[in-house]
Parts: sequence; structure tokens; C-alpha cells
Amino acid sequence: MRILVTGGAGFIGSHLIDRLMMEGHEIICLDNFYTGNKRNVLKWVGHPYFELVRHDITDPIRLEVDQIYHLACPASPIHYQYNPVKTIKTNVMGTLHMLGLAKRVKARFLLASTSEVYGDPDMHPQSEEYWGNVNPIGIRSCYDEGKRVAETLAFDYHRQNDVEIRVVRIFNTYGPRMLENDGRVVSNFIVQALQGIPITVYGDGSQTRSFCYVSDLVDGFIRLMNSPHTGPINLGNPDEYTILQLAQTIQQMINPDVDIRFELLPQDDPRRRKPDITKARKLLDWEPTIPLLEGLQHTIEDFRSRLLSSNTVAPNDRVSPV
Repeated sequence: MRILVTGGAGFIGSHLIDRLMMEGHEIICLDNFYTGNKRNVLKWVGHPYFELVRHDITDPIRLEVDQIYHLACPASPIHYQYNPVKTIKTNVMGTLHMLGLAKRVKARFLLASTSEVYGDPDMHPQSEEYWGNVNPIGIRSCYDEGKRVAETLAFDYHRQNDVEIRVVRIFNTYGPRMLENDGRVVSNFIVQALQGIPITVYGDGSQTRSFCYVSDLVDGFIRLMNSPHTGPINLGNPDEYTILQLAQTIQQMINPDVDIRFELLPQDDPRRRKPDITKARKLLDWEPTIPLLEGLQHTIEDFRSRLLSSNTVAPNDRVSPV
């Protein structure tokens, strides 16, 4: 098939492209390189079945494709809060343009939504039936509410225009190619430990997250896209860890002598996050297979090789204007 991946040069998008290319599909990778990087897809450049297009999805584009994996949007708080207006434009206008494209060419459309649609949840674990507890005017709202609107748009296009949609709600995902400076706990802790500086834990570290390795997530994407199910479907690892447990694990794996430093908890930071993956297990025959320690080892090796080659954490110099 001819498949479009928006945000294809990003962390998750590039792993998805690897899988789709290995399956023999023709791939168009669309990215404006706000948080994506060409190095993530460099091995496919020049391949006859691969096309890399620099484009911002807040502007329309015309293509002929069979499937659309819509991943384009900064996903870490540091990046989506840097330019919140750009973030919500990407979620709303970008999703509108991609759904319009899917409608015109009759392509199947998969939206990469997020567990952030649940906000700071009152239900634990979070099932797809839970409507969420989201602050509509907070500093995270550009992303949280933006993704909620993107889901609304997807279902309205489905009901009104018969667009074939698939909606995935992604829980914390980690693995090789994460940005060194994205502000997420896994990348933060690994980079700090490798550099021998104190590991920063916000709050007392009792807040929980569930960590899914990227190859497991990509497998779930492909299963949902090629299934008859619309979703939304949670994809994540139901094993729950406190942030302090994660910090201590990475500390022991990299540098037991590095300190752990506690700082104030950011605004609207969720207290607990754990997916109910009953639907994914039942409808997709999917569940994570990579345990945390194994996934962390792969991720640490990737960060170590990049930091050794650069001797520094590269700044984010790919910020695009509103």
C-alpha cells in the first residue's frame, strides 16, 4: 500500500516507518522537523519506496494514499508548551487537513491520540469509557484539549462523511531515538545519569506512570489500522511504577553514585497514569512484550552512543513560528 506518516521523522513515527518499510509498503514521510530529525529516517532516503517531504500540516497538502498514520504534533511538555498556539493549531487545523485528505482519497485514517485526554484522572486504571478530568485553560491544555478536539473531529468525519478512522490513545512510550532534551522522565533521567548530574524528580516521586517500549506500541498501531475496529483503544503497558522507582532503577543501571534531587511538581501534572488495555487484548490480541529493564537497556545504549558522539545535549534549534 501507499502510506502517509505525518510526523514520520519523530521518535515514534520513525519506528513505525521502519516496520512499514520492512513490510514492503510505499511510504511518504511528512514532517516539518519541529521535533523530528532527518537522522531518524536517513537510512531510507534514496530507497525507491520512500519519500521524505518537509511540510507543516497546518497547511493543506494533496497526496494520493491508501492509509494515513497521523502522528504529527509535539508530544512532550517542554516542546508543546514552548509554542502553545502552534500546538493547538497542529492538533486542530492539522487534523482537519489530514481528515479532509482521507475523505477525498478514501484513505483509512489513524489518529495518534494520547492518555492526556484523561487529564488528572479520577478513575484508575483509565478505560476508554472514562471522559477525563482535564483543565481547559491550563498550561497543558494546548495539547490535552487539542487532542480531545482531534478525536472529536475524527469521529465527526466518520459519522458525517463515512471516513474510516482508527483512534489510538498512547500512554507513556520510550525507546531509542527519544530526544535528549524533551523533558520526559525516561530521557531526563537517562541523560542526567549518563552526564553524572543529579536526577531531577518532581514532587515526592509518588506519582505513577506506565512505560511502553516503542516496538510494542508500533505493533499495536499496525494491528489497529488493519482491524475492523474504530476505537478509541488504549495502547500502553499496564505495569505501574512510581517516578521515584523509575529514577532509582535508572540510577542503579547507569551510575549508582549520582544523586536524586527533588523539585516542585509542575502544574496539572497527573498523579496516576495506568492504561486499562482490556480492549486491546480482546479486539487486537495485543499486549506489551518488552519488560521495563530490557527496554531501558536498549534506550540507555542509544542515548550513550549519541551523547558520546556529540559530547553535548544538542539544543532544540528546530522551533517553527506560529
